[in-house]
Amino acid sequence: MMIYVMFLVVSLFSSAFSHELSDPSSILQYPSEPKKVDRGGDEVNLHCTSWRFAAETNNLAPWSTIPAECADYVKDYVLGKGYVTDLERVSEEAFVFATTVDFSAGDGKDAWVFDIDETLLSNLPYYIDHGFGLELFDHSEFDKWVERGVAPAIAPSLKLYQRVIDLGYRVFLLTGRKESHRLVTVQNLINAGFQNWDKLILRSPDEQHKMATLYKSEKRDEMVKEGYRIRGNSGDQWSDLLGSSISQRSFKLANPMYYIP
Repeated sequence: MMIYVMFLVVSLFSSAFSHELSDPSSILQYPSEPKKVDRGGDEVNLHCTSWRFAAETNNLAPWSTIPAECADYVKDYVLGKGYVTDLERVSEEAFVFATTVDFSAGDGKDAWVFDIDETLLSNLPYYIDHGFGLELFDHSEFDKWVERGVAPAIAPSLKLYQRVIDLGYRVFLLTGRKESHRLVTVQNLINAGFQNWDKLILRSPDEQHKMATLYKSEKRDEMVKEGYRIRGNSGDQWSDLLGSSISQRSFKLANPMYYIP
């Protein structure tokens, strides 16, 4: 009897499994052979979309320029609706989080950290003249751009910045810009609509050699030692967000043009 029952169960299982396989709507279907992608624009678009996703999620090995075949793709992205939409989404999500923080301590120690370049101020005019990230990054050329003090505000970030201040956060601007650029940076920020920050932190001469993640971690460490609770941190590069004394929530802005691991 036991052998008969086991045989019956196996038979029923096999029958059900066979039925499952025979029903095309019940399982994920795969094509019998890989779909051939057009070797023209479609394939390049797929490749560059995949590359940008990998870059934004910090999955790529160290790289210094965007892939040559992605120049037009990046140009179309940053000059089109996609880039603006991505920035708006980050700003809105950050604001939603900002409203959930409990300020009951009432000690004025709840802080938000903002990077500056590609987070508050846009260097898109600079990259338009330098291949949208296709050229190797030239620090001296970029310094010349910074010294002009004409970088426009990133509108969604300006909106978040004002909202965060209105909510009562202490705002720290933590940038990799040189201390020698303090005056021009302050004027550029004010002209672009950013005001009332609590502290602007720039690299001193003896900090120029430090990796960005270490430099920014050390500055956040100092904030924490002073009793601040870093609730939010907005930056366009992972080096703005990783390391020690990280924020309660970090918000990565899109930036396919300039990335430093």
